[in-house]
Amino acid sequence: MKRNRREFLKLAGLGGVVFASGLGNLGCAATGMVGKNGADDDFYFVQLSDSHWGFEGPPNPDAKGTLRKAVAAVNNLSEPPDFIVFTGDLTHTTDDPKERRRRLAEFREIVADLKVQNIHFMPGEHDASLDKGEAYREFFGNTHYTFDHKGVHFIVLDNVSDPAARLGDEQMAWLAADLMKQPTDARIVVFTHRPLFDLYPQWDWATRDGAKAIELLMPHTNVTVFYGHIHQENHHMTGHIAHHSAKSLIFPLPAPGSQPKRAPLPWDPAQPYRGLGFRDVEAEVQKAEYVLTELPVQKG
Repeated sequence: MKRNRREFLKLAGLGGVVFASGLGNLGCAATGMVGKNGADDDFYFVQLSDSHWGFEGPPNPDAKGTLRKAVAAVNNLSEPPDFIVFTGDLTHTTDDPKERRRRLAEFREIVADLKVQNIHFMPGEHDASLDKGEAYREFFGNTHYTFDHKGVHFIVLDNVSDPAARLGDEQMAWLAADLMKQPTDARIVVFTHRPLFDLYPQWDWATRDGAKAIELLMPHTNVTVFYGHIHQENHHMTGHIAHHSAKSLIFPLPAPGSQPKRAPLPWDPAQPYRGLGFRDVEAEVQKAEYVLTELPVQKG
């Protein structure tokens, strides 16, 4: 049963922006499975990112309510997603290990209200860089892993537990070994927190050894990367590999290099939650593409 997209947008809150992308060659390949009855075997997932639970400050006076509003908006979708993924910075950074664990526990308790129980997590630097992911692993398990869904191979990378913003030799070897098991035309989606390419290294919007990871992925013809970290949409190509960043659930950040310092954009009381949101990624066979729908945090 296909969803009525207009109904979907209405339920999600304030309307939305639909971005249709071939995602390199993935759009066709990822949904190229046809059921035994000939019906399209479509699927979709929801990406949420950068909730920064524990943050307090003027950039979001509703910091304690925004994540819950996002959970409610996802729960109100007329058709549940196949799965949900959080692409890092679940919590806001703190030097206190006890407080870090308290925030991780509170975040886990809030998202437990999601009706869809197939949820994949990954850390951001706010969750993991100060203790190399120790507390995160206590609550959510491995920081890098793979899973498969309807013919698509998903790879979750950790470019945050190393405070130097590297994947590191050990994880790179793990990635290389995993990719060796995949045919060159395998449908691959990568989730990561920081961008793998040099978007704006001056603002920590890069992975120091990300080019090596892209080099490993490049022989595969159907690869797409979804990430967070930069608190805004950005669409970029490295060769045939498409990279798509997600909006934040706490505050938006300026466009790369658009101002001298990286600082949250101010809260606009006339347009609360402007620049915040989450994403529906729907694979559609007939259109041979993924459709990325950017959805706002629900108001009220």
